[in-house]
Amino acid sequence: MWVSCARRFGVWIAALAVSGGPVQAEEPKPDEVKLPPLQVLLEKPVELPGNKLTTRVVRVVLPQGYKTPLHTHEGPGPRYVLRGRVKVEEGGQVHEYGPGEVFWESGQWTTAENIGQGEVELLIVELAAVK
Repeated sequence: MWVSCARRFGVWIAALAVSGGPVQAEEPKPDEVKLPPLQVLLEKPVELPGNKLTTRVVRVVLPQGYKTPLHTHEGPGPRYVLRGRVKVEEGGQVHEYGPGEVFWESGQWTTAENIGQGEVELLIVELAAVK
């Protein structure tokens, strides 16, 4: 049996040598790669004091029915709802957001309330001047 396997292996090696080696797919050239179109979720001009910024990305999970106390963040920035439904009150305006939606907080006093079933998970990006 070992002799038979060795012969087959030898035949396979010989075939590779004659053919120039195993066939490998060529990598596509950069101009041949088609990316899906970008979907802009939010675009907002921002004026911040100074040229240097501290950027923080924070993940927040609010339990069902929870409402934050009145608070501010280190700076303005986009907020992305990963899951759940949230009601945000800021600057006298009230808005509701769900999964996949992006909204802007200005850095003013705000509250956020979980108005859905289950937890709310938010991704918060804060843009603040370096202290």
